[in-house]
Amino acid sequence: MKKHGYIYLLSFILLVALAGCGQTTKEKKTTTAWDKIKNKGTLVVATSGTLYPASYHEDKANNLTGYDVEVVKEVAKRLHLKAQFKEMGFDGILPSLQSGMVDIGANDIEVMKEREKSFDFSEPYKFSFGSMLVRKKDQSGIHSLTDLKGKKAAGAATSIYSQIAKQYGAQIVTYGNASNDVYLRDVALGRTDVILNDYYLQSIAVKMMPQFNLEINPHLFYMKSSSALVTKKGNKELMSKINSALDGMKKDGTLSKLSKEFFVGLDVTKKPNVKFVNVNVK
Repeated sequence: MKKHGYIYLLSFILLVALAGCGQTTKEKKTTTAWDKIKNKGTLVVATSGTLYPASYHEDKANNLTGYDVEVVKEVAKRLHLKAQFKEMGFDGILPSLQSGMVDIGANDIEVMKEREKSFDFSEPYKFSFGSMLVRKKDQSGIHSLTDLKGKKAAGAATSIYSQIAKQYGAQIVTYGNASNDVYLRDVALGRTDVILNDYYLQSIAVKMMPQFNLEINPHLFYMKSSSALVTKKGNKELMSKINSALDGMKKDGTLSKLSKEFFVGLDVTKKPNVKFVNVNVK
């Protein structure tokens, strides 16, 4: 009888121990990306710091600012977090999300079907369309999409704009984490012929740097686009928190206010009403 009692006691102890192990394993499985961020109190953000006016450094103070930067700072604030920025070239942002080096990307990143296979996007906080920046004297010989064939188009290798340029036969000239003036100067000097990019970003760059004598081709607007914050695929709780913050910013006018601050009075949170040239993005 005593022997049986020892056996029962030992069995009970083993069951308790196994239950404890199972509970620990279960707890580890349910720890989400949001839980980790909340515990750290920091949201790690990938951005370029060279894309005016989305993400750049102020001349005097050298502080990182810009529309996307200030949007994500406000999102972090509303989530009771501190935003920590890691600056890198555009082509490094999405890989850094995949590797877990950063939590989100914020750099005027377009929502694309191909990207949505591997990443999650927030609700858009910017709506725009594509444009072509060319030399003012001859529009770089580009008067239609087919004229891109054989031209040199400057841009990031993984951007949708470079994909379009390549699709129409342009040679893509890629850079490191270069600032706007480098891109514009090369077009002016004939090292490249065109820059395909977001209309608002390019129109402001032309106004800020008139010395290069460039213009946006007024007849080649194409492809509606939307920009959003991006995370690694599957971080549903984190994305839900981000969208909740963005929704609050839209309702209370914060997004519109930030847009007008960085886009010379324009509200990029509203969809544009522009005539577009059809582009078949593969």
